Amino acid sequence: MTALPRRAVLAGTAASIAAPGVVRAQNEWPKGPIRVVVPFPPGGTTDPVARILAAKVSDNTGWATVIDNKPGAAGAIGAAVAAKAPPDGQTWMITFDSHILSPAFTPNLAYKDSDLFNVMLVGRAPLAVACHPDRPYRTMGDVVADAKARPGKVSVGLLSASGALLLTAYLQKANGFELNQIYYKGGGPTVQDVLAGVTDVTVTTLGALQPHFRAGKLRALATTGDRRAPSLPDVPTLAEQGLKTYPTYSWWGVYVPAGTPRSIVDRMSVELTKAARSPDVTQKFAEQIEMEVLASTPEEFAAFQAGEQERWFKVIRDNNIKSD
Repeated sequence: MTALPRRAVLAGTAASIAAPGVVRAQNEWPKGPIRVVVPFPPGGTTDPVARILAAKVSDNTGWATVIDNKPGAAGAIGAAVAAKAPPDGQTWMITFDSHILSPAFTPNLAYKDSDLFNVMLVGRAPLAVACHPDRPYRTMGDVVADAKARPGKVSVGLLSASGALLLTAYLQKANGFELNQIYYKGGGPTVQDVLAGVTDVTVTTLGALQPHFRAGKLRALATTGDRRAPSLPDVPTLAEQGLKTYPTYSWWGVYVPAGTPRSIVDRMSVELTKAARSPDVTQKFAEQIEMEVLASTPEEFAAFQAGEQERWFKVIRDNNIKSD
């Protein structure tokens, strides 16, 4: 998914910190523990991102932060909890990229995008395409050639209502091949089935696949970013393999209920950026989930989300994609 310009956040918020309203916010907020809603269960990638980031903010500021896992409906249940919370800075949400797809995939969504305010795009990591070592594929090009020879016979495991699903749909239509798409409710089962040889390939987060690449239990066929992943320098991107594609990334972001005072949002931006760019946090994110820290401004994050939704909602419409 689209990269952001690397502008300094601190410079954009330093002036506002000196403003009287922000000084009052610093004195009056937070009023007790900050609830950090995570719309997914422990495990995966979002929960550790939230815990690492919140813990660092607490260490730096002395603010108490409490992680509140509210899983269900591909993140929509937790997002509704955050959207309906009082806009006082006491409730944050840290979530995954599938959050922005909920309006397209979840009927009767209990909140609107406008009910949540973009605070910071924490970072991004490429997806990867993987297969079991007993499969004959060495590159994504091999998968495409087999799928063209045997339409609908090569199976791919995909997380339902995910960026991986949308990218895979786009790749097939843009490059003229057909896979047998197998949908899963969680990333864990997606990986387990490709490990067991139940599916031929999978497209999912690089962080979830990397331990199995290192152990030789899975073979990396491609990555999905605009350049090769540092941890897989010998694995070409989809674009390098001649496929028509979009550079695509997993990403993690921080939101608050709409209406939260901008003075509080600006203070959050300063502290979240400081935490995300701390060397120990940057190292943990890189080692655990291959994350490249971006630490965007609210405006950059909002523009990024709008662009991603425009792109991927078109793919959903063009391919008549359902969540499962």
